[in-house]
Amino acid sequence: MGIAEGDTVELDNVLLIADDNNITVGTPTIEGAKVLATSKGLAKGDKIVVLRFKSKSRYSKKAGHRQKYTRLTIDDIVFPGANKN
Repeated sequence: MGIAEGDTVELDNVLLIADDNNITVGTPTIEGAKVLATSKGLAKGDKIVVLRFKSKSRYSKKAGHRQKYTRLTIDDIVFPGANKN
């Protein structure tokens, strides 16, 4: 059911880091780079309505869907080769 609110998450599959004029692109990821984030709890996206309809046969079905996701706040971006303090 996602990550509890207030928990810290460490994301290590970093694809790109941009800092002022320096841009680092991974192949496919950047080794040693991490993103530290804090969970703000679960949320739901906008409702999507799916409608199936066939004319002249009185067939129609309506269904809705709301995607659940976890909101994150980025706390720190650790660059490769940075000291772990």
